[in-house]
Amino acid sequence: QVQLVESGGGLVQAGGSLRLSCVASGRTFSSYAMGWFRRAPGKEREFVARIRWSGGSTYYADSVKGRFTISGDNAKNTVYLQMNSLKPDDTAVYYCAAHRSMGVHTTPKMWDYWGQGTQVTVSS
Repeated sequence: QVQLVESGGGLVQAGGSLRLSCVASGRTFSSYAMGWFRRAPGKEREFVARIRWSGGSTYYADSVKGRFTISGDNAKNTVYLQMNSLKPDDTAVYYCAAHRSMGVHTTPKMWDYWGQGTQVTVSS
């Protein structure tokens, strides 16, 4: 079992920045990759970014590429999402997640562990 706790959400104006954090506990060694999803009002949960612990390989959704950066601190069992140039369309509940299988997965059902979410609101 892996437990994930997100923090860092809040209210920011368009063009601003936020950094989200996700602390993992439990059997963290069983996780192959960690990442972020989001659910905007009236939309389905969508993939945002992912990072593999070994080698630090990253993958981003086209909608955030060039604006968001995912990173990890293995010593702290923590993954971060640095969000720059935020847009109102980025408004959503952001979820931290982890999966045990190898490869890149962008479908929520393929991920094994989830945090409770943190609200990000971008005003115009």
